[in-house]
Amino acid sequence: MTLTGSRLLAPGEPWQNWGRCEAATPLHVARPSSVDEVVEVVRFARDNGLAVKPVGAGHSFTAIAATTGIQLDIAAVEGVVAVDGNRVTLAAGTNLHQLPALLEPFGLALANMGDIDRQTVAGATSTGTHGTGGAFGGLATQIRAVTLVTADGGILRVSETENADLLPAARLGLGALGVLVDVTIECVPAFLLRAVEKPERFDDVVDTWAQRVADTDHFEFYVWPHTDTVLSKYNTRLPVTADRRPLSRFASWWEDDFMSNTVLAAKLNLGVAVPRLTPPINRFATRIVGDRAYTDLSHEVFVAPRRTRFREMEYAVPLEAVPAILREIRALIDAKGWRISFPIEVRAAAADDLWLSTASGRATGYIALHRYYREDPTEYFRTIEQIMISYDGRPHWGKMHNRDAESLRGAYPHFDDFVAVRDRLDPGRLFGNAYLERVLGA
Repeated sequence: MTLTGSRLLAPGEPWQNWGRCEAATPLHVARPSSVDEVVEVVRFARDNGLAVKPVGAGHSFTAIAATTGIQLDIAAVEGVVAVDGNRVTLAAGTNLHQLPALLEPFGLALANMGDIDRQTVAGATSTGTHGTGGAFGGLATQIRAVTLVTADGGILRVSETENADLLPAARLGLGALGVLVDVTIECVPAFLLRAVEKPERFDDVVDTWAQRVADTDHFEFYVWPHTDTVLSKYNTRLPVTADRRPLSRFASWWEDDFMSNTVLAAKLNLGVAVPRLTPPINRFATRIVGDRAYTDLSHEVFVAPRRTRFREMEYAVPLEAVPAILREIRALIDAKGWRISFPIEVRAAAADDLWLSTASGRATGYIALHRYYREDPTEYFRTIEQIMISYDGRPHWGKMHNRDAESLRGAYPHFDDFVAVRDRLDPGRLFGNAYLERVLGA
């Protein structure tokens, strides 16, 4: 079957990511529904000198999925492929929000999750998506095997027993090594989380940051600029047989929907229109959000709805550097006279051994900066990025940053090992684009 004019290729159409900070117009769009069709698209691209880039939910804030060649929409390549004990093989286009229903019949859950679940499994793992917890790694650390369609049109299985030397690269591959068509994830028995959320003083939390990370299964907090208050979140793991006490429907709607989306959007729009109102609005917000406790299934606690569009930059830094960096950021906001409506998100993760993981080789703290999509984040992000770099920070691969291969090489001990795997699997850069050229080199 030829691809031109077939159901596999359609004319390209303008594409934007969720944050509305990246756009592209591919020559073609392909929507395969099977691995065989992915292979067919890749071979067509190779034979016709076109780059091919998979695209998932578009939740990366970088141009990692942008292309002027063939955009490969993997949404239809989804679902459970196989289950072997706690190991579940998922098709790459499966969205994270589908997993609770897919895993429930097997009594399983992901060991850890971030607070957004719109991404595809492939997109989330390939860019280093993570949650929080000093003893837990990012989503890619839960991978035990992957299947790639490679530049030669072949299918490559990478696992602990097949091509094992490629596993540290393939588990977090930036889409640079091939088209990910499935991943095998080590799940855990389903569990509950006891959630305690409350406002606290900035100094109290920051001064004891490392201890709170060590003492709590999943600890994170949000710093509200122009205030001395943070919103802390403590999540403790419990067996699924423990007493489940979820939020009432009204309480969930009030905090997670109305306050965190409707009211937040109104607050941000007011801040855009009248910036001088941002500090008092932030102070008011710290008095009416948070301060609740409940127990529910893990995904109901980890994940929250995020419908207000924003742009984000997140840096991974040594765990112990977080307090000093936060104090520098607060001093800089005051010195610059910036008006920052969005809180700063602070999380933690365990060290891992993935070559391009932002937590590779060290216990890690994450500091994420956000700006409303109607505001220009350039000065805020660029200036604070220099602070992050001074503390040996590593940018999240799917969030806005200005680093290039030359500067990133020194941040990752295995950077050149990854590039060597890329050279081996995709010497012609079939899966390349401008973003990968910038961060990995030509």
